Amino acid sequence: MTAMPSRDADLSGRLAIDCAVETDRIAAALRAQLRGMRRRGLVLGLSGGIDSSVSAALAVRAVGAGNVLGLLMPEADSDPDSLRLGRLVADTLGIETVVEDIGPALGAMGCYERRDTFIRECVPDYGPGWASKIVIANRLEGEGYNISSLVVQDPQGRQTRLRMPPAVYLGIVAATSMKQRTRKQFEYFHADRLNFAVLGTPNRLEYDQGFFVKNGDGAADVKPIAHLYKTQVYTLAAHLGIPAEIRQRPPTTDTYSLAQTQEEFYFSLPYDRMDLCLCGLNESFAAETVAEAAGLTCEQVERVWADIAAKRKATRYLHMPPLLVAEVDEIRA
Repeated sequence: MTAMPSRDADLSGRLAIDCAVETDRIAAALRAQLRGMRRRGLVLGLSGGIDSSVSAALAVRAVGAGNVLGLLMPEADSDPDSLRLGRLVADTLGIETVVEDIGPALGAMGCYERRDTFIRECVPDYGPGWASKIVIANRLEGEGYNISSLVVQDPQGRQTRLRMPPAVYLGIVAATSMKQRTRKQFEYFHADRLNFAVLGTPNRLEYDQGFFVKNGDGAADVKPIAHLYKTQVYTLAAHLGIPAEIRQRPPTTDTYSLAQTQEEFYFSLPYDRMDLCLCGLNESFAAETVAEAAGLTCEQVERVWADIAAKRKATRYLHMPPLLVAEVDEIRA
């Protein structure tokens, strides 16, 4: 997949933003959206990550700290730092928080046992004391598909990486998606009781390439940073006074029992290089320009662009509302 060359070679400059102007624009948009929905405030999950922290700060700018509620929703596999950092940003912004431990609900629904049953199809000994995650192949190293692998760690700390049959991969992901959908249930419970709207926190990389769970973290009433590249989110974070510890924390899924970065689970590149590749594709920069800015070869840029196109196609349905009979032509397009 090749973009048409751009006459403007300043790719990195395209990611620069005027933080004050952008903050005011997003805050005004949120206020207008809430008026249209007849809601008086905003609820969001606080993960201790950069996206939810910036989203919370923008919500405060829009409606005031008293009209923003942050939910802290740990579970058995959560990094303890997520709860601590979520509280830190809430304290910094002066917003109320509620802790909803979703672990018991997930256990009752069989989330963990369903996941482990699928893992045992590859690792029969998997059980208490073990940990796991899913990782993808390095997209820059070959022309093939992004094959996902299972990484398991035994109680002695030894890690093994294995290929999974498709049914095992799908089963693990399906069980794990219960976490995002359960969190969203709590967000909407609190939104309904307060007459608030639910604020979603995907950035442009996640929104564009379908890095979210349908009816899970993809469900929301407003998504105020979905137009911002991750680099821009970090820029806004400094402007909005997000604590340095949060700004310096590597992006993580915080979903699996082994520590897992977003890069190794989905994007295959660090966010700053992915931003350059996505921006270059969106704005029709030449592959040579993107390669120079991102520290890649032209061939690698082409592979990343092909991967973006494949993800957009595969996850298009995630953006769709329930389809009606009269809208069947949308699926055929």
